[in-house]
Amino acid sequence: MTETTDHKSSGFPLAMFVYVLLYGGMTVLAGVLAFKQVRLVPTELSVEAGIFPYLILVVISSTIAQLYGQKRANLLVIFGFVPLAIAAALILLVLGLPASVDMTADRLGAFETVLSSTPRIMAAGPAAYGVSLLLNVWIFSKLRGSGESTTVGLMVRGAIASALSQAVDSVIFITLAFYGSFPIMNLMIGQIIAKVVLSLVLVPFLITGGVTFARWLDARGAN
Repeated sequence: MTETTDHKSSGFPLAMFVYVLLYGGMTVLAGVLAFKQVRLVPTELSVEAGIFPYLILVVISSTIAQLYGQKRANLLVIFGFVPLAIAAALILLVLGLPASVDMTADRLGAFETVLSSTPRIMAAGPAAYGVSLLLNVWIFSKLRGSGESTTVGLMVRGAIASALSQAVDSVIFITLAFYGSFPIMNLMIGQIIAKVVLSLVLVPFLITGGVTFARWLDARGAN
């Protein structure tokens, strides 16, 4: 079956250029923000703050799949490992370098706490990222079929794909990072519920906005 897209271009669309830059930044930021647990008021559920840039990754990958096709969206996810690998290498380098004598112990300790993590967590993040984002693109594209989609259809597909991929992301990350260290079931259930709810509430509108903004950028780039 020939892949159907909303937009066909032999060049490099302006929106794709902008979204690729944003995507690379969000892959790195997600790992840093994940150190803070955010309470979802008014419930007692909490979720790592890395979910917010991760939701942007979901929106960007779905937008690319919608406008330029599943293959390009998959390439975006795969090449997302590049900034992850470079960031990890630079973090290890900086952590290994001696600190300035002007840097106080509390500042150095806070820096090392945020940027240093166990090998299990460093492995769990990229593994969960790769599987869940590729799954998101696949589900989003398969739900579309071979025809054009309405705005409502776009929102529904985005919500379903994001919710399922977020659940898989939680299972993979928590299992790889923490299994055997402490009971993980309550943490996993809470994370899945929180991420699925956020996906259903936020992602449909974010994807619609992302697609609209991309079309606007491409229209300006064509002028």
